[in-house]
Amino acid sequence: MRLLTDLVESNDPAWPEIEAAVAASPYPVVTLAADPQRADEELLWAQVTTRSWLGAVVHRSGGLVIDHGWLRVLGSGNNERHLASLSEINDSVTSGVIVAQDVLGGQFAWRPNTTGKPTICYLAPDTMDWEDCERGYGDWLAAMLGGATTAFYKDLRWPGWVDDVQACRLDHAISLWPPPWTREGKDLSAASRRPVPMSEAMSLIGVTRNGRSPA
Repeated sequence: MRLLTDLVESNDPAWPEIEAAVAASPYPVVTLAADPQRADEELLWAQVTTRSWLGAVVHRSGGLVIDHGWLRVLGSGNNERHLASLSEINDSVTSGVIVAQDVLGGQFAWRPNTTGKPTICYLAPDTMDWEDCERGYGDWLAAMLGGATTAFYKDLRWPGWVDDVQACRLDHAISLWPPPWTREGKDLSAASRRPVPMSEAMSLIGVTRNGRSPA
């Protein structure tokens, strides 16, 4: 296990690049404040350097809230805004590292693939399948900050979604009924919507994936 002094990179940190990407983003982006002690603990847990985008996000922010709160990129956590930390979300995860969540309970995870080099994969709430984004963490986050979120979620939004998402706490997801993975749930504008704890949304996705195929 590497020490904190081995992980904090002072010569070539990634955080200035991330700040520039946030400033240039076409979306509203909120950088949540980090508690220094908690940030150190999270970086030690992650065991990545601050020269990487993942290490920089973990050590310099409580998390990034992108596009009105639709996408929540995990950092060292922020209690005031109810966003869990990277280690808290991954406490019981056995494969890969969840690095971000969306308002529908979708999960982005840094996972190994057949080439051996980890990429970001997305567990989609409308298919219940892991989809390989074919990008490393830094390239994926740069793309999402740069405008890719709109096309990525074009089939998962409904009229008035901004108001619904802004009203949803960061430790909650919006539950849709009928669920979007069913035939009846494909028209999101007709679905009923209510906030549920993110843990409940994650549990439902896990149970559904293990119990049956999407209808």
